[in-house]
Amino acid sequence: MKELRYINKFFKKYKWKLVVGVFITILATVFKLVLPEYIQQSVDAVEAFILEEASSLDEVKAKLLNYILIIIGSATLSALFTFLMRQTIINISRYIEFDLKNEVYEQYERLSLGFYKKNRTGDLMNRISEDVGQARMYAGPAILYSIQTITLFLCVIPLMFYTAPKLAAYTLIPLPILSVLIYKISKVMHKKSTKVQQYLSKLSTFTQESFSGISVIKAYSIEPRIGTQVDALALEGKNTNMALAKVNAWFFPLMILLIGISNIFVIYIGGIQYISGEIATTGVILKFIIYVNMLTWPVATVGWVTSIVQRAEASQKRINEFLSIKPNIASPTNDPADIKGKIEFRNVTFTYDDTNITALNNVSFTIDQGETLGVIGKTGSGKSTVLDLIGRLYDVSSGSVLIDDHPIDKINLEDLRNAIGAVPQDAFLFSDSIKSNIKFGNKYATQEEIEQAAEQAAVHQNIIEFSKKYDTVLGERGITLSGGQKQRVSIARALIKKPKIYLFDDCLSAVDTETEEEILSNLQKVSEKSTTIIVSHRISSVKNADKIIVLEEGKIIQQGTHNQLINQKGHYQELYLNQLSEKEN
Repeated sequence: MKELRYINKFFKKYKWKLVVGVFITILATVFKLVLPEYIQQSVDAVEAFILEEASSLDEVKAKLLNYILIIIGSATLSALFTFLMRQTIINISRYIEFDLKNEVYEQYERLSLGFYKKNRTGDLMNRISEDVGQARMYAGPAILYSIQTITLFLCVIPLMFYTAPKLAAYTLIPLPILSVLIYKISKVMHKKSTKVQQYLSKLSTFTQESFSGISVIKAYSIEPRIGTQVDALALEGKNTNMALAKVNAWFFPLMILLIGISNIFVIYIGGIQYISGEIATTGVILKFIIYVNMLTWPVATVGWVTSIVQRAEASQKRINEFLSIKPNIASPTNDPADIKGKIEFRNVTFTYDDTNITALNNVSFTIDQGETLGVIGKTGSGKSTVLDLIGRLYDVSSGSVLIDDHPIDKINLEDLRNAIGAVPQDAFLFSDSIKSNIKFGNKYATQEEIEQAAEQAAVHQNIIEFSKKYDTVLGERGITLSGGQKQRVSIARALIKKPKIYLFDDCLSAVDTETEEEILSNLQKVSEKSTTIIVSHRISSVKNADKIIVLEEGKIIQQGTHNQLINQKGHYQELYLNQLSEKEN
């Protein structure tokens, strides 16, 4: 239960709602206890009349009518309070689910990029859905039925001993046996529950990857192979869940058996006591049978609640492990930062932890506010890493990155990223309207500003050709659009933000040279006061930059302006001549 202690803070938050829920539960139980008492009184009244101990039939009828009205009234009130009990305590569990999901999602947002490279999307989805759902079951139904069961036991058992001590003792003999069996089975159940939750994460990961990569699966015609993997995964799921189900299957039969034995004791021992005169009326036996059957459901729920608690603990353990992770990148201060745009790399070296690849090696350069830097290099030369370090998606291994002459790790992280408009190499669009995707850069943007940004990104004409224009809803990851259109919508999203720093990571690779020229021309106009870094494989994308650096294996091998570099022997000149000849051909 130690893993579930994390939820206690939410119980504390909603303590008054919980107190009201507990009070209503007790009231519902108390009114339920009126039934056996007055059913006994009714049977005793009829028995007294039959044995000619009652004065008259009218008197018996009057008593019975009075008892019936009390029974109906108490049953109605019990039902009403049971409804309110569920509305109160189950609602609390929904509030806790809401808070816990928000907490998990906020942790997702805090964690560094490296975390997502090491963890699968399906597993992360399962933690915020399936695992939180299991925790909610503990905070709701498990708590509700536990309170109900405890209340019933505290009320019913003393009443049974008060009415007929010897009969009560025999009737309750099976309950300790039941407790021992539940304890032993619950230990096994905890292990099985943990395996089920681990399997669900594996299933979520597999299905998420399959759906995301469905075009590749179809293109390579590997549906049968994927189908075989699904069969194997389904078989694993069947075996894992069946193992848990077999343990669960012992609970209800055992409980029903032991409750049945209790009923046999009531009838047999009670009958003997009635015959011997130890029990005055048969109504007492009937009252005991009702008491035993009132305990049947609470006792039966002990197994179900135990199962819920075990599954919840397994899930909460996974959630706690995740929530305890400290992000590698955190804001050092809450003091606001006024970013101007000057950027300096001072002897920067960076090595990726997961691969041990040194992406940058002793790199130094400076860009003043309002200048444009072009970054050229082969695949894997470290170009994208430069942009990642400016956005502080990673921290340098050695050296320092400075923004406006301040170390980047001393600047308010939120203000830093708010000052950046980034267009990644892999243009990512959300499954939403085109308008919403562009407004992602500025949620307060007007329709006029959205269209202006789209025109600057040379995508406006494409958008207005769609039947719903800017209200066109895109498929997952923007699959509705072509590669070039996705890149241009991503550029519009950055432009509408009007940031102090623009980071363009090879984001014109899927557009033709004519469109590229138009976008770069527009970009020069809108980014006059902003610092711009353009990473590209094309000379045409960086030729107008104030400064160009050429990277190879993480080192700067050339730097200068376009005119300077094309007149120097080296990689830039070779690339320029190759691309020039390709253009002429």
